[in-house]
Amino acid sequence: MTNPTTTNSGAPVASDEHSQTVGPDGVIALTDHYLVEKLAQFNRERVPERVVHAKGGGAFGTFETTHDVSAYTRASLFQPGATVQMLARFSSVAGEQGSPDTWRDPRGFALKFYTDEGNYDMVGNNTPVFFIRDGIKFPDFIHSQKRLPGSHLRDHNMQWDFWTLSPESAHQVTWLMGDRGLPTSWRHMDGFSSHTYQWINAEGERSWVKYHFRTQQGHETLTQDQADSIAGQDADLHIRDLYEAIEAENFPKWDMSVQIMKYEDAATYRFNPFDITKVWPKAEYPLIPVGTMTLNRNPENYFAQIEQATFAPSNFVPGIAASPDKMLQARIFSYADAHRYRVGTNHAQLPVNAPVSPVNSYSQDGAMRMRTNDPHAPVYAPNSFGGPAASPAAHGNDAGWEQDGSLIRSAATLHADDDDFGQAGTLFREVLDDAARDRLVSNIVGHVSAVTIPSLRERVIQYWTNVDATLGARVAAGLGPIESPVDELVPAPVSR
Repeated sequence: MTNPTTTNSGAPVASDEHSQTVGPDGVIALTDHYLVEKLAQFNRERVPERVVHAKGGGAFGTFETTHDVSAYTRASLFQPGATVQMLARFSSVAGEQGSPDTWRDPRGFALKFYTDEGNYDMVGNNTPVFFIRDGIKFPDFIHSQKRLPGSHLRDHNMQWDFWTLSPESAHQVTWLMGDRGLPTSWRHMDGFSSHTYQWINAEGERSWVKYHFRTQQGHETLTQDQADSIAGQDADLHIRDLYEAIEAENFPKWDMSVQIMKYEDAATYRFNPFDITKVWPKAEYPLIPVGTMTLNRNPENYFAQIEQATFAPSNFVPGIAASPDKMLQARIFSYADAHRYRVGTNHAQLPVNAPVSPVNSYSQDGAMRMRTNDPHAPVYAPNSFGGPAASPAAHGNDAGWEQDGSLIRSAATLHADDDDFGQAGTLFREVLDDAARDRLVSNIVGHVSAVTIPSLRERVIQYWTNVDATLGARVAAGLGPIESPVDELVPAPVSR
């Protein structure tokens, strides 16, 4: 027998198809509480989409530590032989939920590890660097990549205006305009922590670390023409690809390695090692293998387990901590705060976000509270009644690092190689082959051709000349004159 339909409170429903009316052709009665419940629930089915990384998908799996890195961290998930459950979410950055998966964009690579010491979240990308190094510029950067407030259109003038006025973006824009800006699928792209983190071992010794995830499926990318064609045929290609691969038990895997820098080396290194616009040369800091990530289970409900999943770089575990990376420090606040707004103050209690380790917290109340405290336990600390107490021994000395002066606001260079264009130029000259360089030039020219302001076009050419003189000359030659120039930038919105 089919189970009877019920209301959300569990009472049986009289009809799935007909609302209650006064007579056969009369008005609907407000007493039809099931109709009211259905419509009210339907109106509230969505939570606000993410401001960035709105379009995405993901899956559950495992992470197995296959190598011994206990000399660097005491985190339980990275001890030899450890296996933990995890969740991965992949995404594009600038597009909305309905945008095509194959737009040129960095891809998010967010991971949640459910460990016996709490949840550890890593919020990375498929590129090892980022556009800016200071979180105070993040809202401005995202505004420049989104839509104009008047026309509600994305605008290349706005994007290139911000990029060329922010020279630290050169390294990431070179990655974006190259092959990595169009991965064939999430399964065929690498992932990076991008940020530098701190690892602490059992003796309290500290190191600096960057994470790398190399796809076992092979790194594959699309051409611009392929991506444009797919966008009009299958806007959900990447979501479909991951889901169908896992359903077919073709489980995707990534090998995780780390770069380790000695704690004391950071202060005298030739560029700021905490600058997220820079990579650490592998010749100086080679990759150290750690383990393997395998995705083997699709979500049972996309909304409950992917849309409501929350990833925050403030979710550390003992043995892992923050670094002086300015973008990381800003994200430690902004990500968790975004989740409180978007999903709710008790988002961490939802099943997909809940840790598998015990929670002994003095937080209470708020919307959608799922967990209740012991009614006889104190709700404050310190207390004299046996409530939980902070444990420096359990936490470890994970929180800080040595400070080197008073509070300042500065972009001063403290290291010999703290320039904005050097690594982007190295990427162009020494990492990319001739074919990849040709594609990079073609992609830049195609994108910048939509820039309609002569002075801004000249600034873009200078931007790429600063990266590499040959690259700048090739971009200038490819662009040619502007056919229909516009004299000024889009005016700023007026407050009313």
